[in-house]
Amino acid sequence: MSSRMNPYLTFNGDARQAMEFYADVFGGTPAFNTFAEFGGSDSADADRIMHGMLETDAGYTIMAGDVTADMQFEPMAGASISLSGDDADVLRGYWEKLSAEGTVRMPLEKQVWGDEFGMCVDRFGVPWMVNISSRQG
Repeated sequence: MSSRMNPYLTFNGDARQAMEFYADVFGGTPAFNTFAEFGGSDSADADRIMHGMLETDAGYTIMAGDVTADMQFEPMAGASISLSGDDADVLRGYWEKLSAEGTVRMPLEKQVWGDEFGMCVDRFGVPWMVNISSRQG
């Protein structure tokens, strides 16, 4: 691998729960390293996630970590994670799980450009966009 780009999400103490949720949505098994594992066993952050990674069944990679107690947490703003393609059943399944217990900003429905599109914020505060292409082949 020469290089790759993937989201690295930041949480305020619930990175483990979020990554386990994403594993439920996309498949795969998350791997975690806590601050305790890297010398912080006596700190207030010992059980927080220093680094988490999920390689999904679909080939996506999501990374995440928790802020430390001395850092100010700032929720994700000004960006969304986008899922798109023509596998309507798979993408609708992702949408259903991501939007459940979250906030739907735009329902997943047919848009003027012909695709199905929706926007939501999942229960961990991460914004998502789903676009199901109407173009075949």
